[in-house]
Amino acid sequence: MKLELLGVSARHPASKPNTAPALKALNLHFAAGEQVAVIGPSGAGKTTLLQVLACALPLTSGQLILGGISPWALPRSALQRLRGRLFLAPQVPPLPPRQRVVTAVLAGRLPAMGLMASLRSLFYPTDLPSAHDALNRFDLADKLFERVDRLSGGERQRVGLARALLAPAQVWLIDEPLSALDPTRAKQAIGTLLASAQERGITLVATLHQVDMALAHFPRIIGLRDGALAFDLPAAQVTPQHLAQLYAQFEHELRGDMPAVPEPSNASQPVPVVMHCR
Repeated sequence: MKLELLGVSARHPASKPNTAPALKALNLHFAAGEQVAVIGPSGAGKTTLLQVLACALPLTSGQLILGGISPWALPRSALQRLRGRLFLAPQVPPLPPRQRVVTAVLAGRLPAMGLMASLRSLFYPTDLPSAHDALNRFDLADKLFERVDRLSGGERQRVGLARALLAPAQVWLIDEPLSALDPTRAKQAIGTLLASAQERGITLVATLHQVDMALAHFPRIIGLRDGALAFDLPAAQVTPQHLAQLYAQFEHELRGDMPAVPEPSNASQPVPVVMHCR
């Protein structure tokens, strides 16, 4: 699916009216099946960009076009159907702590299921082979029937990514997928996402703090700072000067000193996340 942002500005729903927008007059185009990494310091607007592309955050100005359609001009029912073709993976996946991993992974198919089938799947998971295969690609096949609250933070993050492999989506919007992973697992996870997206012709937009991983694995790099476009270049053309300017006063993030996502202090307590209900 082709994605276009034409002069798009957006701010968080809780922001005050006079607050500067998180995205400022952004113009971007993503070809169908393209794989793009978005980098930039904290507060650059990377997560907001994914929320805008997922039709989870209304625009304050400009126009968003997805597959030739302006989503915010659609009736509510049509907008919900369009959202079913978009997969947004937050940095902390919203996995119910007492849910089995198999159910969490198969939930990726919910947008294509009717109400009764969705409810039935919560109690009687079907198509176990597909869930097993998706988990296996992230080296989690042995966790198929484990409870989510017994997983580590990195395992939960990979379960959230495995869900994407079963989603009936044409666009994957992945927010910081490597934040809780060690270098070996991170390389495996990003390789799996890129290979799967390429196999299926899925448009993949991922935000990353790991600049070296972005440059090594993605053909196109977008740099955001303060909600504005700093550069949009092929990875081979991103120079140290580009990165130094992008991360000025945030050099520790460029060096990769970002803290990992902490483990929950109490495994039985869910981590609160903001969810957009379709």
